[in-house]
Amino acid sequence: MTDLTRRRFVLGATSLPLVAGAGGARGANKAEFVYKYGNDVPPTHPVTLRAQEAASRILEESGGRLEIRVFPNNQLGGSTDLMSQLRSGALEMFTLSGSILATLAKPTSINAVGYAFPDRARVWDALDGELGRFQRGVISKLGLHALERVWENGFRQITTSTHPIHTPEDLRGFKIRVPVSPQAVSLFKALGAAPTAVNLTEVYSALQTRVVDGQENSLQLIELSRFQEVQKYVSITNHSWDGFFFTFNARAWSRLPSSLQAIVAKHMNAAALAQRDDMVRLNAASEEKLRKAGLVFNATDPARFRATLSAAGYYRDWKSIYGAEAWSVLERYAGPLA
Repeated sequence: MTDLTRRRFVLGATSLPLVAGAGGARGANKAEFVYKYGNDVPPTHPVTLRAQEAASRILEESGGRLEIRVFPNNQLGGSTDLMSQLRSGALEMFTLSGSILATLAKPTSINAVGYAFPDRARVWDALDGELGRFQRGVISKLGLHALERVWENGFRQITTSTHPIHTPEDLRGFKIRVPVSPQAVSLFKALGAAPTAVNLTEVYSALQTRVVDGQENSLQLIELSRFQEVQKYVSITNHSWDGFFFTFNARAWSRLPSSLQAIVAKHMNAAALAQRDDMVRLNAASEEKLRKAGLVFNATDPARFRATLSAAGYYRDWKSIYGAEAWSVLERYAGPLA
């Protein structure tokens, strides 16, 4: 059993919240700072596992001064609730998708532009480079502080219960769940679908009751969320890439002495890099599990979907929304977008 698999088993079987064990000169009960970290993914997801691992290391290296309590799987509320808590200071930390933040500042979702990136290498060039710096600057104006390394959700694929998606025409009028994100809603409207924004914890029920007939997410999250129980087809569209900014309430971040800030950044950024590698392995494993569960996979031609988006004015509209500066930064990595 690998270390990651072992952690998935142990954390999946324990009660929550997940609290780092005592370490260093001070025990966890005597921590100078006790911060809550929330997310909207399952306890067995690599984001949760690596954050908990980093929390333990932070507790130890800080000599017990900073304890981070981990609340996965929307325990403290849905994505929009967690974002509100983060901004108010009721929650100190949240791994937050730029697509969710876009309800407050649209440029935070620019990495999710439809069919912008052909592969992960181009994504990380952008997010570890100028595009990521640009987004963090936007995030800072929202009263939040984002760490340098973005965590991976990955390229998103479409699952359905009715028919596979081979071409944009297969999406016409199709009822699909999307995140509470202007970018995601816009993308699928431009492709002719009928998107409905639903928080992740409510998606299984929405699929089961046929409020929607499909959804889109990374393969790993599809498997962990057990969508294979209520879906039949997986279409590999890679239609957008999504990740998580490790964000602090700015006041909570500023309360930490610079020495603790450095410890947090060191371990959380290292955890982000490890989590990216986890996702590559686990997405491959999830595909195998989903196939064994009976889901039928099919490939798609990105050029056809991109042409549909272009004809619908999707790229033109989002260039106007994001602004020429942000769009120029995106195109340095994505190439010209029609």
